[in-house]
Amino acid sequence: MSARMNYYKAAPSAMKAMMALDEATKEISVPPALRELIKMRVSQINGCAFCLNLHAPEALAAGISQQKLDVLSAWRESPVFDTKERAALGWAEALTRIEASGAPDSDYAALAAAFNEQERVELTLVITTINAWNRFAVGFRSQHSVRAAAAS
Repeated sequence: MSARMNYYKAAPSAMKAMMALDEATKEISVPPALRELIKMRVSQINGCAFCLNLHAPEALAAGISQQKLDVLSAWRESPVFDTKERAALGWAEALTRIEASGAPDSDYAALAAAFNEQERVELTLVITTINAWNRFAVGFRSQHSVRAAAAS
């Protein structure tokens, strides 16, 4: 697979707006670890290797354990996620798969029980933004770098 285009070069004003939106998600009350967990799960759902490669080290740096990253795709079956993480991940999945889920009341109720109104809006912004990035990266076939293997 090869990249289809450099979208930063093709539409710098549009990408400047995307970068500004991304920067705005860093200035909210949602903790960085939860933001990165959401970015990882949404990128898994969307099959975005570029964003998974980008956010895995950021997730670890934000304090997410390797175990959480290892079982993230099966978070509903894993005991390592707390109530807030479960509520946020459920909402992230519902909004990412909105055509199928319709953002069910049960997912919203779990979100509302764990987060105040401001946090709900901010979480939704994080989910919306990573979904947008995934669509750029997957749609234009962005290629991630290959990391050197660690010495044994």
